Amino acid sequence: MSEHDSDNDLFEVREPEIQRIPFVFNSPHSGRRYSRAFLEQSRLDALSIRRSEDHYVDELFGCVTDLGAPLLMAHFPRAFLDVNREPYELDPRMFDGQLPPYANIGSIRVAGGLGTVPRLVAENMDIYKGRLPVEQALDRVETIYKPYHACLRKLIARTHVEFGLSVLVDCHSMPGNIRVAGSGQRPDFIIGDRYGTSLSPDLSQAAVSLLEELGFSVARNKPYAGGFITEHYGRPARGLHALQIEINRSLYVDETTLEKKPQFSLFATTLRSFLSAFSLYVEKYADSTALAAE
Repeated sequence: MSEHDSDNDLFEVREPEIQRIPFVFNSPHSGRRYSRAFLEQSRLDALSIRRSEDHYVDELFGCVTDLGAPLLMAHFPRAFLDVNREPYELDPRMFDGQLPPYANIGSIRVAGGLGTVPRLVAENMDIYKGRLPVEQALDRVETIYKPYHACLRKLIARTHVEFGLSVLVDCHSMPGNIRVAGSGQRPDFIIGDRYGTSLSPDLSQAAVSLLEELGFSVARNKPYAGGFITEHYGRPARGLHALQIEINRSLYVDETTLEKKPQFSLFATTLRSFLSAFSLYVEKYADSTALAAE
């Protein structure tokens, strides 16, 4: 038997009545359903274990179905399983038993305690009271990670077939104290495009410019260039674009209590304005690209 709750509670796709724009939105880190079994394994209290969440990002981007795009959202928490990693970035020190030989045990993320099954939440707090059976890690990969990515691939492929291109937007939040090295900038948003490899430069610059026009401070790729999802699914030469959006969570949430700020709804409305403008830009980009190919 799996250690997690019913598979139906793991993640969901919210679909528009009709998909009208060539976008897929993904919120892999906003899950906040903590199973009793997981909490019993943890040394952290119910608030501390939530420090790795992208708080309410699924709600902030909930408007995308009205705009005509699907939203894939995790319900399992990032502290339990991080689908923005390779499937087997696993730390052997965490487990009783032998990891498979294909596990990536030497990645920087594993060394930092932030592998596929994380050892730490933010602020370097250990999650677990002791070692886990290795079978638990492998079960999470088989029963959650792989179905999640299969679902994401299907959404991207469907969009690409229907529109001739697809734009995956990987939706995240970041701590309010993040600074851009060398400048001291405290950005409201960071647009990550894997240094130009996962997204057309035109689309990347458009995202930055549109956010700046709304009065936000925006950085690009620093300190977050995009994780496994952005890197893995972004193939702009094939019309498969992927960008990561990091939102400074101090704009909309109290980072101590994790409660929404009074301006949450206003911020969500402003974000919707950006997403609407960006989708219009992408439609024009798609039309111009199609004409150039004729």
